[in-house]
Amino acid sequence: MTLLPRPARLALMAALDVALHGRTRPVSSKALAARHDLPPRHLESMLQAMVRAGVLKSVRGPSGGYELARERRRLFVGEIVRVALRADEAANGGAKGSRLLEQVLKPVFAEAENMALAKLDTISLDDLHARALAAGFGEKESAEGDFDI
Repeated sequence: MTLLPRPARLALMAALDVALHGRTRPVSSKALAARHDLPPRHLESMLQAMVRAGVLKSVRGPSGGYELARERRRLFVGEIVRVALRADEAANGGAKGSRLLEQVLKPVFAEAENMALAKLDTISLDDLHARALAAGFGEKESAEGDFDI
């Protein structure tokens, strides 16, 4: 069972991908989508929401794309999830449910969501980056140095 909705998981995946592959140049949405087998249009609205929220920054031009707006250690999973949840709610109009849902179930879900987000606020993108590198993801650094001895 997955508690995080798909948009939140996609936003986290996108931010982590940019952290892993954006060291030397911005990450294009096309390259990001290709690595994760997604249509590029599918990610674009989420990427733009993350730019507006200050998680990513957009770089224009022929070799443009997305970069992290802050250091990995200063970006937290909870923040990225909140951006995705707000973007998804805005896209879906925040439809109301039945009175039972609104008055009984929704407060219980909100309490659980707040507890989960508090935990996610303790996990930085740098923590996820380290896990991803340990699992073999990301660009491989060249064994060649930038200088000769």
